[in-house]
Amino acid sequence: MAQRCDVCGKGPAFGNRISHAHNVSRRRWLPNLTSTRTIVGGTPKRIRVCTRCLKAGKVTRVV
Repeated sequence: MAQRCDVCGKGPAFGNRISHAHNVSRRRWLPNLTSTRTIVGGTPKRIRVCTRCLKAGKVTRVV
């Protein structure tokens, strides 16, 4: 499954892992996603949302 927020589209960031001896290998920073139940199109649905969108109030949770 793709590591992507369903609201803002935030995905993984890429960069290098650099050791003390300056050995370089690729790494990924994954977004902090949570699976939440929200109202989408009038019906409750489970979507993957980053915690930044939850904190900003872009999504309302269904309990």
